[in-house]
Amino acid sequence: MKAKNRKVVLIGAGMVGMSFAYQLYSSGVCEELGLIDFFPEKAEGEAMDLNHAGALVPPIKVTSGGYEQCADADVIVIAGGLPQKPGETRLDLVDKNIKVVKDMSEQIVKSGFDGVIVIASNPVDVLTNALQKFTGFPRNKIVGSGTTLDTSRFRYMLGDKLNIAPNSVRGYIVGEHGDTQLAAWSNVYVYGKRFDDFLATSKYTAEDFAEVEEKVMRAAYEVINRKRATYYAIGLALFTIVKAILRDENTELAVSGYCEGQYGIEGLYIGTPAIIGREGVREIVELPLNKEETAKMQHSAKVLKETLEKAYASLEK
Repeated sequence: MKAKNRKVVLIGAGMVGMSFAYQLYSSGVCEELGLIDFFPEKAEGEAMDLNHAGALVPPIKVTSGGYEQCADADVIVIAGGLPQKPGETRLDLVDKNIKVVKDMSEQIVKSGFDGVIVIASNPVDVLTNALQKFTGFPRNKIVGSGTTLDTSRFRYMLGDKLNIAPNSVRGYIVGEHGDTQLAAWSNVYVYGKRFDDFLATSKYTAEDFAEVEEKVMRAAYEVINRKRATYYAIGLALFTIVKAILRDENTELAVSGYCEGQYGIEGLYIGTPAIIGREGVREIVELPLNKEETAKMQHSAKVLKETLEKAYASLEK
């Protein structure tokens, strides 16, 4: 009996979606990729363009079409919706994009899909919460890209300052993928040492890193101001999450995961480390935050909850 091909469906063939799709296409991680877009000809053209490199990559079939492609998919990636413009925060997009996600949710459920959904559309934490409510799918099978990208930015900037590889720095950005995010400095490790211990025996001081957290939070704004959008890094972040699901890696990533008491937060998707595998989120990894960090995390949750409530209310008007 032939084994089932690993299949991913991408909803939203814009720059973010196609940056993810390009990485996935050349990776050999899956055998089928379906593309869905509000403009069907755009999805069809992207499928054609990728398929033309078929002799240069591991075997993979790329199709375009409607939500019927979701029926036998293992993973759906949602990258559709309106993008952040210069001067906008991610939360400014909520009223527009929650309607888009509601429509997507109805069509995904109708297709009979029974896998894991990964969403990157902004504001991602709010829309991850809404997506689970609209679909009614198990909470572990809805995964937001969360602070995966912010965490990569954080490690890159720390590594750059320390002149070491970013993957040799352990640390996380948690909370909202947005303006209320925070760096969990009490959980940063460099050379196997807690950050405070590392500083005590190095040539660096805390002041040398004072601007890092702010730069991470502002990073998307800086890129958007220069090239009007971010897509390569978030595309790679999405690929990393999807690869972990398809390969059942059970790896730790900073996603938008559902908290049930962790950090004193109840009933909310928010950026936190979690173990990601075949079933989506296997478990939330609760960082031992200090008092100040816990307060910031809870403030971030409060902002998200208030935004979510307003977004639901706007749908009823």
